[in-house]
Amino acid sequence: MRAKRLALLALVSPSVLISAPALAAAPLAPHRAVYDLVLDEASDRSGITGLSGRMVYEFNGSACEGYTVKFRFVTQIDTSENSRLTDQQTTTFEAADGKTFSFVTKSFTDQTLERELKGTARREADGLKVEIEKPEPNSVKLEGTQFPTQHLVELIGKANTGENFYETSIFDGSEDGDEVMTTTVVVGKKEPVEKSDPEAPALAGFAKEKFWPVDIAYFDEATEGGEEVPEYRISFKLHENGLTRDLVMDYNDFSMTGKLVNLTLFDPAPQNCNQ
Repeated sequence: MRAKRLALLALVSPSVLISAPALAAAPLAPHRAVYDLVLDEASDRSGITGLSGRMVYEFNGSACEGYTVKFRFVTQIDTSENSRLTDQQTTTFEAADGKTFSFVTKSFTDQTLERELKGTARREADGLKVEIEKPEPNSVKLEGTQFPTQHLVELIGKANTGENFYETSIFDGSEDGDEVMTTTVVVGKKEPVEKSDPEAPALAGFAKEKFWPVDIAYFDEATEGGEEVPEYRISFKLHENGLTRDLVMDYNDFSMTGKLVNLTLFDPAPQNCNQ
C-alpha cells in the first residue's frame, strides 16, 4: 500500500518532547498478551506459501519506575523450497523521565543465534544519541523523537480528544538501532466489543471496555521526495489501558494477522511516586 506524507502534518517538536512531563499520566495496565499468528496474504514475489507462529508481549512498570517490555516473536515460514523457524526475543527499558531507552534483541533462525543487537538511546538537548554495544560498537546521532511507551501514551491521549489523524515519529531500537521512523496514525471512533468477537473470551473482564480501531504506517525518515511506500503498516484494536489486539501486520510483500488468545494482568505498580 502506498501513501503520501502530508506537508501540513508536522512532526512532534524535539523541544516539546524534552520539556513534556514524561509518561506521568499513562493509564497503562501491566500485562502479558499472547497472540496466534497466521499468514494473511502473500505476493508471488515474497515466495511465502505458509506462515504461522506466536507472539508474546509482556509489559510492566509505571510512570514512577519506568517501563519494561519483553517481546518474543516466533514464526514458522514456508516457501516452495524450504521451511525455517525464526525467533526474535527483545527486551527494552524506558526510563520514567523519558530520557533513556535501552534495548537488546536476539534473532534466531532454526534455533541458532544469528544476531544480537544491544544499545542505549539518550535524549539530549540537540537530539537523540544512540550508543550501540553489539554487534559492533558504534555511536549515532539522530533527530529528537520519542520512545515506544511515549508514542503509545500520545496515541491514547489524541484518541481521547477525538484527533483521528496525525503524524509523529518514534525510535524503538529495531533493525540496526540507528534510525528514527516517521509514523502516520489514523484513529477510528471508539467502539464496543461485540459478543461475537472471537477475542472476547480472552479479554475476560475487558470485554466490556470499548476500543479504538487504529492504523499506523511506518516510514523511513531517510527517504526523501516522491511517492512514499511505508516500510510496514500495523492495524489493531486499542483499549485505553494500552492493550492491543486483532492485529494485522503488513510488510508490503506479505501480511499476517495476530489474534489475542490469552491475557494475564499483573498487579499494578504504585502510581504515586512518593510512596
